[in-house]
Amino acid sequence: MDLATFERLQTDEGRALVAEVHQRAGVESDLALGTRLRRAHDVELVAAAVTQNHLRGLARTKLGDDAARMFFTHEALQQATRGSVARLRAERLAGTGATAALDLGCGIGSDLLALARAGLRVRGVERDPVRAAIARANLAALDLDGEVLCADAADVDPTDDEVVFLDPARRDDRGRVFDPEAMSPPWSVVATHLAGRAVVKTLPGIPHALVPTGVEAQWVSDGGDLVEACLWGAGLDLTDRAPRRATALPGGDDLAGDGAPGDVGELGGWLHEPDDAVIRAGLVGGLAERIDGQLVDPRIAWVTTDVDVRHPLARSFRVVQELPYREKQLKAALVALDVGTLTIKKRGVDVVPEQLVRRLRLKGSVRATVVLTRVDDKAVALLVDPLPR
Repeated sequence: MDLATFERLQTDEGRALVAEVHQRAGVESDLALGTRLRRAHDVELVAAAVTQNHLRGLARTKLGDDAARMFFTHEALQQATRGSVARLRAERLAGTGATAALDLGCGIGSDLLALARAGLRVRGVERDPVRAAIARANLAALDLDGEVLCADAADVDPTDDEVVFLDPARRDDRGRVFDPEAMSPPWSVVATHLAGRAVVKTLPGIPHALVPTGVEAQWVSDGGDLVEACLWGAGLDLTDRAPRRATALPGGDDLAGDGAPGDVGELGGWLHEPDDAVIRAGLVGGLAERIDGQLVDPRIAWVTTDVDVRHPLARSFRVVQELPYREKQLKAALVALDVGTLTIKKRGVDVVPEQLVRRLRLKGSVRATVVLTRVDDKAVALLVDPLPR
């Protein structure tokens, strides 16, 4: 979609067309609807309206009810921050006393919208004319104030009261880039911003060594999916600042610490699988300390306790019994237990669970969960009972 077509979507004709497509989709076939609308409207405008309706449907899972009023492109929707994650970040930033934010590379405005809703005065900068226009339209569609400049982020400086927000581009014309200095902006520029009042969204796989001293790194999961890391600049007034933080949505529960390793102990009656945000943040030891547990192995993300304890940043299991680890003996034990449906969870062992399940060919009537891992550097199989959170 080019800028001229998007601008036509903003006219009375365009908005009416988008509304009609939404109303008739599912009532008429796509072919019949498109054929009828093209008799009265420009072909490109009809195609754009149909595309917007489709993208709004896709965006609902990521952005909720707002998606029904917003505008998108395919690529920009894929890159947009989940609404729940953007809201978490914006509300935390507002809690620092920040009053204004400058989003350098705002795309279609998903983070800009959350920042505005959190009460901040917002400016967005986007060099792509179509995305800049969409960001403006999305602010207006949701009745939010804000300014969007179509410019290169390198040419726009923050005012004294603006916190800089950055989401460095990790793709170029040839695909994904892996060199931090090949990002846009380069990581050296990002690090300069992080020395002051800045917030940076990046991939959850960011190496810990790239996080500058004095910056908090927060890993966020949403519904069990590890979705991003957020870096909080050294100049921000965070009352609860920690070197590392793991946060799990939708509940917003978090765990903070310095990444100290946990104690290793004997296997107890319960196992706890940390949320991926905890694992990536290097806070498994901190979780073990929080629930008065120990690690089963210093290199493996399982925590064990002697009592039944639950934590929102971990999935808990009761250890029922140890089973033979070797495949032939494991199958015999599972057959004796009448297992037919098997879930395998593995860490620290060279096993492909799906392949092992197929080879076992279990035909019983019982559902079971088996953990394959290492305890005292020995591979073990544990029959476990998943516990409700």
